[in-house]
Amino acid sequence: MDLNEYLGLFLDESIEHLQAINSSLLIFEQRLDDEAVIDQIFRSAHTLKGMAGTMGYDAIADLTHEMESALDLVRSKTQPATPELIDVLFVAAEQLETMVEDISQGGTGKLDVATTVVRLKQFINTDSEPSQDTDKPAATVMKNFECDVYSESVVRQSMASGYQAYVITVELSADVILKAARVYMVFDRLQNLGDVILSNPTSDELEQEQFETRFDVLFVTMKSAEDIQSEVKAVSEVAQVLIQPFEVPVEPAAAATLLEPVEETPAVNTSIETSTETQTPIAAKTIRVNLERIDRLMNLFEEFIIDRGRLERIAAEVGSSDLTETVERIKRGTNELQSLVLTLRMMPIEQVFNRFPRMVRSVSKDVGKNIKLHITGAETELDRTVIDEIGDPLVHLIRNAVDHGIESKADRILAGKAVEGNLSLRAYHSGNRVFIEIEDDGAGINQERVTKIALEKGLLTEEEAALLTPEEASMLLFAPGFSTAETVTDLSGRGVGLDVVKSKIESLGGEVFVETKRGEGTIFRISLPLTLSIISAMLVKLGEETYAIPLTAILETTSLKQDAILQAHREKVFDFRGQLVPLISLNQVYGLPHAEADAYSVVVVRSGEKLAGLIVSELIGQQEIVMKPLGSYLEGIRAISGATILGDGQVALIIDSNALLRK
Repeated sequence: MDLNEYLGLFLDESIEHLQAINSSLLIFEQRLDDEAVIDQIFRSAHTLKGMAGTMGYDAIADLTHEMESALDLVRSKTQPATPELIDVLFVAAEQLETMVEDISQGGTGKLDVATTVVRLKQFINTDSEPSQDTDKPAATVMKNFECDVYSESVVRQSMASGYQAYVITVELSADVILKAARVYMVFDRLQNLGDVILSNPTSDELEQEQFETRFDVLFVTMKSAEDIQSEVKAVSEVAQVLIQPFEVPVEPAAAATLLEPVEETPAVNTSIETSTETQTPIAAKTIRVNLERIDRLMNLFEEFIIDRGRLERIAAEVGSSDLTETVERIKRGTNELQSLVLTLRMMPIEQVFNRFPRMVRSVSKDVGKNIKLHITGAETELDRTVIDEIGDPLVHLIRNAVDHGIESKADRILAGKAVEGNLSLRAYHSGNRVFIEIEDDGAGINQERVTKIALEKGLLTEEEAALLTPEEASMLLFAPGFSTAETVTDLSGRGVGLDVVKSKIESLGGEVFVETKRGEGTIFRISLPLTLSIISAMLVKLGEETYAIPLTAILETTSLKQDAILQAHREKVFDFRGQLVPLISLNQVYGLPHAEADAYSVVVVRSGEKLAGLIVSELIGQQEIVMKPLGSYLEGIRAISGATILGDGQVALIIDSNALLRK
């Protein structure tokens, strides 16, 4: 059987287990005696080892095996956790991520992990064999299992906490081809329901397929036997599942009969034996769908939206009430379908945020600072396209906050601050946009110094510098080649960074703003659209051409008489609610014929704190449009972010108001 059949499952499960390892390691570092956290890391490493071994990724299997061995010593209290162990576990987690990422890109997942393995082995072999305590009972031998004192204690404690212990016997089909893969799938389902204490054969023997078709598992759970049976029997090529209750005897001397079946009364049936051929598995509540299929669905739906626009136009021209009514019903249905399809593309930003705790820990150690990261809103959802692209800009901003924003320990003490700096990463929805904030409690931005450096680098003139507002001075950080670093380090000083951040965010239809207060800290705020594919837009006429302006950028539309247009600093402006706002003629921007008139249609747009009135020839109305990229040939046209196909088959360019308001 081709192992590629299981590659998608392997990658999905590996990413989930790596996320669990990362988050648990951070807690483990703070609470070295937290048994639940240690068990979580151990289980994730153990499962990852089994999957990697089955798939033939030996480097992952070797590394997780040593992680498992080291953690087993800690959780059995044979050896205490040390700062050195924590450090090497973080390194191991990073290497595992690198290997899994390589596999997802079509690589072999090979990486030189020898140094990390040696460091783990050093921890494992720190002490010689512990002396035997003659007061403790010898290893307890049970039917089908060799249960040590620790495992027996775990079962006793679990049952005292209200858990039920079961012995699960699984029989695979006689013609099963990939036994280890099926065993892994059974264990994966079980670990979602409770905890596997022991198995017979051992986990290593199961991974190496050193068994026929039957294996036994000692399992503790809060779930019922029926729930366990339903989950396990749903695995393909599982022929039979036998579940028997298990009770720990009161006296250790009776341990030889620990796994003897408990005699049942006629009124209670706790032993379940099933066959996958005779009973229908319970349907799962969730399924995994290949992202390529969702993209194909989205492309088809985008074409449907275009055709819907054309149908609306035809209905308006024909004037048939029946046709108009039918089109309205189609429109209502497609609006609901559109919401559903867009939801399928939404993913929590958690998978991006999860990489940063370990990164902040590592970078803050490199620069000799003590920094605590606070994450909120990780459940906030974004379009998958945005999720894929936003990671690198956030890395730049977080590194910038650690390196430049938060002061050194000595400087914080002199400023009367706590030695530990705070870095907050937040995400939240507001309207149809998502905001991401990176806030530090550092020294804030020295705007005078920023302006001076910009002058020295020739990024602006003395006259321009004199007119800068504090907010505009802070935004100079995003100028190409700008850097306040006095020395070149691995983190900063090479003149590449925040300008890349700004460009990437704007390419996603977003904006970035800076708020700062000297001595108190800085906030970088990113605003992003929920989706990049189907948007609401205002269609406008520029001469004979039709253009689209995204509604997310529009404050309102108005009609402006000629005598309401004023002059300020040689520019046309108008009074918008007590504020002088510049006017921009889109016909002039795009080189289209422009004629003077007694009144103009104006679209008021916002980009950050800046406002502008866009003069257009005519307002057509609001419409759902499908954004299409311009392609490399037309890429780079000023203030155009894409194009859309209208109902009449014509192409309308989409105006990038953010670019128009940038000077």
